[in-house]
Amino acid sequence: MWIPIQINENSAEPLYHQIETQLKSLIISGVITEGTLLPSIREFAGELKCSVITVRRVYQDLENEGLLRTRQGTGTFVSHVGEGAMEGYKKEAIRKALENAVDVGLSVQCSKAELTELFTEIVKHKYGAKT
Repeated sequence: MWIPIQINENSAEPLYHQIETQLKSLIISGVITEGTLLPSIREFAGELKCSVITVRRVYQDLENEGLLRTRQGTGTFVSHVGEGAMEGYKKEAIRKALENAVDVGLSVQCSKAELTELFTEIVKHKYGAKT
């Protein structure tokens, strides 16, 4: 199975985190559904042109979060994630992204009003003018 993960080698974000974040988003959004067999660690590392250790860490982290399950001799599958847990994952992902955006705004000395205006502008652009 091909998994649409985009790696930015120029990013300061660690490679495992880029992969983990994107894979988690694909699972949470339902693009990769419950019961889907993921590529083996070795196969996925080959596709992504990264270390087996990197992919193993991603799989272990997501398994610890309850998003994946591994069956010895069978492979790694997407776990059942309840609707309540799915909403929790979505909100947490959005919260982290917004906190990072606010931190960047603070670091470049943006005011609260400037950040709010910029956020509103982006939401209107992404969702259309009717928002």
